[in-house]
Amino acid sequence: MGVDNFLLMKTEMILTLIIFFLLSLKVFTDNKNHIALLNIANVLLCANFIFGFFSNGTGELFNGMFHTNATLALEKNILNLGTFIVSLQAFDWLKTHKHLLEFYILMLTTLLGMDFMISSGNFIMFYLGLELSTIPLAAMVNMDLEKRKSSEAAMKMILSSAFASCITLFGISMLYGTCGTLNFAEMTPHLNGTPLQLLAFIFVFVGFAFKLSAVPFHQWTADVYEGAPVPVTSYLSVISKGSIVFIFISVLFVLFRQFESMWYNMLYLTIVLTITIGNLFAIRQNNIKRFLAFSSIAQVGYILLGLSSGTWAGASSAIFFLIVYTFSNLGAFGVIALVSAHTGKEEMSDYKGFYTSNPVLCWVLTLSLFSLAGIPPTAGFFGKMFLVTAGAGKGNYVLVSIAVLNMVISLYYYLKVVKYMFMDKNEMPIVKLKGSNSLRLALAVCMIGVVVTGFASGLFENINTIIGK
Repeated sequence: MGVDNFLLMKTEMILTLIIFFLLSLKVFTDNKNHIALLNIANVLLCANFIFGFFSNGTGELFNGMFHTNATLALEKNILNLGTFIVSLQAFDWLKTHKHLLEFYILMLTTLLGMDFMISSGNFIMFYLGLELSTIPLAAMVNMDLEKRKSSEAAMKMILSSAFASCITLFGISMLYGTCGTLNFAEMTPHLNGTPLQLLAFIFVFVGFAFKLSAVPFHQWTADVYEGAPVPVTSYLSVISKGSIVFIFISVLFVLFRQFESMWYNMLYLTIVLTITIGNLFAIRQNNIKRFLAFSSIAQVGYILLGLSSGTWAGASSAIFFLIVYTFSNLGAFGVIALVSAHTGKEEMSDYKGFYTSNPVLCWVLTLSLFSLAGIPPTAGFFGKMFLVTAGAGKGNYVLVSIAVLNMVISLYYYLKVVKYMFMDKNEMPIVKLKGSNSLRLALAVCMIGVVVTGFASGLFENINTIIGK
């Protein structure tokens, strides 16, 4: 393999080297200095993110099974940034965890699988990446070994994921039977809309819907989010979900472009159900992780709204929103992770009077929730504006109106948390918390992203330009 070929797989190679390095630390060191190990892991993840901006080529390997270009490199680096932020936020939880290195090995293995999945040009590579990113993730959900909820969450996730993978694999097998190939480029000319191909597409679509937590395939989400440790929940809600959106864009816009009239109708129904049910169920939640679980389900509906346009501008709006969503959701989870690590409190009512003892953290959580709600001038407002504008490009204003009305409904449950923190009194408020420097850095990055990204007017145009090449 020449240097040029090596550079095409640069991201995957770097992640593999980091995984083997951490595995060597696990085998050949005593692993007692957790602070040093955490600092090493964070430096490596930061370097991985920085390297993602350099030497990004265009090409393919292994007879088209693996391919990359500027768009895919951007998508991978968004995941690298989110993983780095999650690692920084997990500092207070991991510094006393006896399975620290296992956590990083599992997390980076899932990230490696996501990268292979994003660069797949063949359904075999796609499926291998899907499984590589899913199975270790279920183990991460069970990282709180002493908690029964964590084990139950891991069991629910692995069973749900296995079911979704089987459905996807069944659809892939039918596509192979009708096309005689699993290579995306070779398969496209053979997709002529036969009944068996349409059924195969439905199975593949359902598999993606499971992974995205789109309604009605969302039932596993809240239980898994609640049972998993907070850093794992944040990784699930942002990194795992983002990777599925990225490959979903390729599958819809490239492979199944000729089925657009069919998948638009499927997206239409999925969007209405996902946004509406996600919002209505979020109102009823008392646990803050379950609350953010249903919030993330509703956010998926808005992402699908952008994709429903069938244009590359819609794909650009989805990628831009995922950047904003990364900062916003991880900002909220950063505060929740600190509270959970030091007090074990995860109920929404526990945050009553939070402003009196932790004003800075309160404002961080407030700005993150404002961005998730799409309140101007936060970045979330511009992200949702681009998605709604892209969705309106189809001329279906009924769908857009439903999405906008649901944005108004979502204000209720986001502002309810803000009311708890600023206005309600609590006889036993959460004590004043002092997070690690790593957590402070993570929250600072998230807040800069929430405030600045929306005003970076050229970012969306740059993404649109990269995708359009």
